[in-house]
Amino acid sequence: MKSKISEIKVEIDQFEINSIEQLEHFRIKYLGSKGLTKELFSELKNVPNEQKKEIGQLLNQLRLDAETKFEETKKVLSSSKSEENKLDLTRPGEDHEIGSHHPLSLVKREIISIFSKIGYEVSEGPEIEDDWHNFSALNFPPEHPARDMQDTFFIEKGEKEIALRTHTSSVQVRVMENSKPPIRTISPGRVYRNEAISARAHCFFHQVEGLYIDKGVSFADLKQTLLYFAQEMFGEKAQIRLRPSYFPFTEPSAEVDISCTLCNGKGCNVCKYSGWLEILGCGMVDPNVLDACGIDSTIYTGFAFGMGVERIAQLKYRVTDLRLYSENDIRFLKQFKSGM
Repeated sequence: MKSKISEIKVEIDQFEINSIEQLEHFRIKYLGSKGLTKELFSELKNVPNEQKKEIGQLLNQLRLDAETKFEETKKVLSSSKSEENKLDLTRPGEDHEIGSHHPLSLVKREIISIFSKIGYEVSEGPEIEDDWHNFSALNFPPEHPARDMQDTFFIEKGEKEIALRTHTSSVQVRVMENSKPPIRTISPGRVYRNEAISARAHCFFHQVEGLYIDKGVSFADLKQTLLYFAQEMFGEKAQIRLRPSYFPFTEPSAEVDISCTLCNGKGCNVCKYSGWLEILGCGMVDPNVLDACGIDSTIYTGFAFGMGVERIAQLKYRVTDLRLYSENDIRFLKQFKSGM
């Protein structure tokens, strides 16, 4: 019995433990319920009575040696594992993927910033509008083609037609109804047209429309305001030209072109070799619109303008397909991280 105890003691002393797995193996072999130490204690009953005290002391010491080695080794292994998990402040930092603002959000924010510098406030309104705010107050006659189902998403037809707004001019009507001149506001927002989706058109898009009403407002003020915007958005070399046009709510009306930013006015396939690109429509507010909104047209005059955010973004970022803005293609959106 003594020789067996001695052999196991030597085994315990020489047992190498370099991992948690080896430590667990040691515990099972020497301290487990079916381990060698337990087996030796079970054989104590077969030892002569005169030797039981001595053998018992040897067995207790053997178990104590095994438990001591187990606990000490466990502490060493836990300490080394903890050291491995400690943060090394000298290591280079890891790159983290960051998100980005949508290109339309970037452009809209820049447009708002440009006009806010000259006193324009932001106004917003509902995307679902009634006929008065979307058409009638803006001098659209009942037979105007924009009222046709091919252009407008009607929600309810009848005495009070309800539709998805086709422009943010409806917000300007609400501002004129609830404010007194001078009025200087821009209305950014999403609008809807019943059009086929293609690289050049979509059934929903974004506009920023501006309105300025006061005494003595002239077309020259309008032209200078738009030139200021073009040069702030596209650079000091940007030039504009105005072409006569027609809108029910402005008279006179004009389309505004900007010198092509892609070829610097020399001519390319984007501007159809004309050197100019259309960016917005504008005009002096029709007196009928002022009167309909409760503003005396004999005292006040004003101008209005409206631009598509997608078109401005197309020129700024050279995006050739409008569908990219709404397809959520992460490869496209990742290009605008620098705009954060």
